[in-house]
Amino acid sequence: MFENLQDRLNGALRAISGKSKITEDNIKGTLREVRMALLEADVALPVVKAFTNQVKERAVGSEVLKSLSPGQAFLKIVQEELQSVMGEANESLDLAAKPPAVILMAGLQGAGKTTTVGKLARYLKEREKKKVMVVSADVYRPAAIKQLETLASEVGAQFFPSDEKQKPVDIANNAIKEAKTQFADVLIVDTAGRLAVDEDMMAEIQSLHKAIDPVETLFVVDAMTGQDAANTAKAFSEALPLTGVVLTKADGDARGGAALSVRHVTGKPIKFMGMGEKTDALEPFHPDRVASRILDMGDVMSLIEEAERKIDKSKADKLAKKLQKGKGFDLEDFRDQLLQMKNMGGLMGMMDKLPGMGNMGAAADQMGAAEKQMGQTEAIINSMTPMERAFPDKINGSRKKRIASGSGTDIQAINRVLKQHKQMQKMMKKMKGKGGMKKMLGAMKGMGGQGGPGGGMPPGMGGPGGGFPFK
Repeated sequence: MFENLQDRLNGALRAISGKSKITEDNIKGTLREVRMALLEADVALPVVKAFTNQVKERAVGSEVLKSLSPGQAFLKIVQEELQSVMGEANESLDLAAKPPAVILMAGLQGAGKTTTVGKLARYLKEREKKKVMVVSADVYRPAAIKQLETLASEVGAQFFPSDEKQKPVDIANNAIKEAKTQFADVLIVDTAGRLAVDEDMMAEIQSLHKAIDPVETLFVVDAMTGQDAANTAKAFSEALPLTGVVLTKADGDARGGAALSVRHVTGKPIKFMGMGEKTDALEPFHPDRVASRILDMGDVMSLIEEAERKIDKSKADKLAKKLQKGKGFDLEDFRDQLLQMKNMGGLMGMMDKLPGMGNMGAAADQMGAAEKQMGQTEAIINSMTPMERAFPDKINGSRKKRIASGSGTDIQAINRVLKQHKQMQKMMKKMKGKGGMKKMLGAMKGMGGQGGPGGGMPPGMGGPGGGFPFK
């Protein structure tokens, strides 16, 4: 996410961050580089001008000149101004209305609107503990209605049926009546998209908005369209009283132009960003955290929140108790740890949120290879019988051949997994008794290669973290 912008900005700021003195002259060159980095990232020109002017005004003022560490003070200003451009803080949905609180979704065709409805329904159900109903008022694309029905079933939301013969206003009003009958807290209304902004489309959604008077009107836009995202968002904000924006496909947005432009151009906050195809891949948009990621300072808070949400605490507690009782760490436990890592977005997903990882190309390649190997390890363990997982020592030559055949690997790969497991087992034994964690961390120092990003990992996993069940 934002890799191109991250690389360019870091290059520009590295030259000045170590300066013992900052003058208008040496800031000029850095600001020129920053301006070029933002323009290449497809950030809207008015945003680039406003941003660089504000940074310059603050940088040549007393807050940098009188600082003991001017370079660091300048970096702090850039971070704060990036945050300011995107909005000071996360703005959550305003659902304090008489149920059902109606959310209207607007946007162009192909932006991921229907998928976002499903993601938002899951988010509200799981994190806000709301009873959610969804309805499609897209009468032009019958597949959209079926798609939303499938998504509703997947995320556990109620689905109100509709068909292409009905009028969008009638569909929405009937859905509101049903939501009241079913005591739904929230009703999300999906609307028709078009390939471009046109008068008919705007007139239709305006009349729909007027008829149902939603508490939230969210504009869904593809982050990968860059400056075009800001322009279409502006067109929609002029036609509708938008309350916020959802950036989709932000995980594939290497430039960052949309994230940095939309708030400034529309005056509306970015409330969420889609970070993948799965229905749980929707994150609240925190400008401070995104600014930190752009400047390669990491996003540890999001990583912690993700761990809290996605790590299976019951399994973690069960394994911790098992280890305390002196029972072995078997291959079933090993597989559980791999699955916990997978739920966290894998090594690459975690790496994206760690400070200082933006310019580690070789480490990223290493992580990619390690992640592939983790997938292979999972396939190997899945090909074993429950007895083999519980008693790995009983896996002889003929069993190895069968497991290799079942997992599409070879004997060498089976031996690697068994060796990894033995080393993990030794580490887990160090968890038992007083000072267990300290002993285990000491043992980990020599594993997986000294000094590199894989230094604290079990062999073959080559990256920070490790997916262990400890907190």
